[in-house]
Amino acid sequence: MYSVTPKKKYKNVADELHHRGFSVIDIHGDLEQRDRDQALVQFANKSVSILVATDVAARGLDVDNLDAVFNYELSRDPEVHVHRIGRTGRAGNKGLAFSFYSEKEFYRVARIDEYLDMPIEPSTLPPASSNRPYQAKMTTIQIQGGKKQKLRPGDILGALTGDKTLSGSQIGKINMFPMSAYVAVESSIAKKALGKITNGKMKGRNFRARIIKA
Repeated sequence: MYSVTPKKKYKNVADELHHRGFSVIDIHGDLEQRDRDQALVQFANKSVSILVATDVAARGLDVDNLDAVFNYELSRDPEVHVHRIGRTGRAGNKGLAFSFYSEKEFYRVARIDEYLDMPIEPSTLPPASSNRPYQAKMTTIQIQGGKKQKLRPGDILGALTGDKTLSGSQIGKINMFPMSAYVAVESSIAKKALGKITNGKMKGRNFRARIIKA
């Protein structure tokens, strides 16, 4: 996860990461709630590897098992910085927090150092790697039906695994909303899973669905 301020810079970060082959999605304060929900679903269900967000857009963000937080710019407020990095390593899990800064931001490092009451030792960036960027192994399928249609996670899981050609281990998180549902599946079976949903029936009826790409 990347936390970027001010807002105008977040898009450049996301675009550059995408250009370099990373699996990335971004959110900002001007997004409609539906689009924000969809982006967060994709990040939380491991369909996208990196989420780029401003501080405003990241408020209230709660994602389980977040591996790392990257601060592209240091916050002016040490308490905000601590809140940012506190999103990883929760509930006894391990997590990493990295902060990029320039010489002009040394005073912010000193403030964070004082606030945390622990020394901050700078490190140089590692050499550029020629390895292919990590790609998300899951793909999200959006179903045009949700809680208002009495659709439940069990119905979706049953539609995907009922004939036993797909296993439950290949299915990830299922998120339900009033008028839509999202299910993460292993990318290698995404098209097959989509066919099972669109060609099969749940609650005695057909539902439209589509694969969402980051």
